[in-house]
Amino acid sequence: MSGGWSGSQRWRRLPPNWRSEIRPAAHARNPDHICHLCGQPGGDYLDHINPGDDHSPENLDWAHDCLPPHCHRYKSSAEGNAAQRAKPGRRRPSEQHPGLR
Repeated sequence: MSGGWSGSQRWRRLPPNWRSEIRPAAHARNPDHICHLCGQPGGDYLDHINPGDDHSPENLDWAHDCLPPHCHRYKSSAEGNAAQRAKPGRRRPSEQHPGLR
């Protein structure tokens, strides 16, 4: 495995028919691999539109990851940053700007 899967155990959560049925079905629905994020052809990564483990056909579509413009990488980064911000105790308490004291 390479790229984002390097060191990850997330692949273990994929259903057993991921390569044999799910990916081919996604290709059949979108043979030009139009990226669902930017609308351009050539998506090289089957992406979960909504985060999580919903592997239904409606929640899967292609996105650019290894190839520019790297739409999937930016989307995943934004999701990860949002999850970190949502964790309790991860933010410093806000303080008044020094110029307003």
